[in-house]
Amino acid sequence: MAAPLDARTGTPVVAMVGGGQLSRMTHQAAIALGQTLRVLAVDPAESAALVAGDVRIGEHTDLAALTAFATGATVVTFDHEHVPTEHLEVLLAAGHRVAPGPSALVHAQDKLVLRRALAEAGEPQPAWAEVNSPADVAAFADERGWPVILKTPRGGYDGKGVFVVPDEATAADLLDRNGTLLAEQRVSMVRELAAQVARSPFGQVAVYPVVETVQRDGVCNEALAPAPGLSEERATAAQELAVRIADRLGVVGMLAVELFETADGILVNELAMRPHNSGHWTIDGAVTSQFEQHLRAVLDYPLGSTAMTAPVVVMANVLGGDAAAEDWAGPDLDERIHHFMAHWPDVKLHWYGKGERRGRKLGHVTARGEHLDEVRLRARAAARYLADGVIDPAFAFAPE
Repeated sequence: MAAPLDARTGTPVVAMVGGGQLSRMTHQAAIALGQTLRVLAVDPAESAALVAGDVRIGEHTDLAALTAFATGATVVTFDHEHVPTEHLEVLLAAGHRVAPGPSALVHAQDKLVLRRALAEAGEPQPAWAEVNSPADVAAFADERGWPVILKTPRGGYDGKGVFVVPDEATAADLLDRNGTLLAEQRVSMVRELAAQVARSPFGQVAVYPVVETVQRDGVCNEALAPAPGLSEERATAAQELAVRIADRLGVVGMLAVELFETADGILVNELAMRPHNSGHWTIDGAVTSQFEQHLRAVLDYPLGSTAMTAPVVVMANVLGGDAAAEDWAGPDLDERIHHFMAHWPDVKLHWYGKGERRGRKLGHVTARGEHLDEVRLRARAAARYLADGVIDPAFAFAPE
């Protein structure tokens, strides 16, 4: 049976569950391709709901809402991993296309499922164990050392659901509150990396340059493309690892493999089967953005070039800062954007349309150039000004 198309345009309808900034930026890519992006949002004030033309209001945990949302769509995809796996199985059984499918997506939803799959495949990862009691944690620590990293198997993101545990008493409290947890050895790492690959149902893959991600309080603060100082051998190993995982799990769409780099090699941290913060730089820094690539992949279109548009690209998140305070007396958002454009005319701004709150991802900026230190300084300074209203002296206009 032919896949449903938008009767008005003759092109696909992609139904994306979630109304956040990932949907918003996917909508921008869909416009250029002539596609309709249908968004399932919880609130009409969500980032994507503010701009998309086909917005449905509903909960991603409501099977009836999901079924109505999927009806008439060419394919259902996601801007987060929190849709119940059993609901996606029902959609598949009813004949709806879901990409990635639930058998793949569960590896991004449940960290214990991921760890077991990686172990079975013999892929590199930190030492780990499923723990159900303080004694389990203590036994793991006896072998691997304190502190231990404890993670909730489901529901964590941006540092939430991840705990550095120094002793058995702390572990007991977390187990009482959360039940079964994943214990991991605290890795002595050099830095964090991310390898992104797109995979189509046909099995075509497109791999992006490996990037370094810089975290602040568990939230991605910067992405440096390509990862500076990463050997060609190790970069290739990371890309090949991402391709193997995508093929083995049957991923359709974008896959981000978050990695720890150690002195001895790379280890898999977590997966995301959707566009990912580590790939926001691709909007301005690659021939094909991760958002366009995700649409191409879930629709089984030929994939686009992942070549970089500059030797160095730096993405800096704008996290809510001083300007988000209730008593903020500095320039308002519109004025800050004016000043940003005047000071950094070559830095690109992507604002998400969300209310300002300290620590919240409000947008990101992307700078390009020849030399990492200079490009990174521009991106950092621009992001800081938007968040805190502070102009770095290096970029201040000369007084008249």
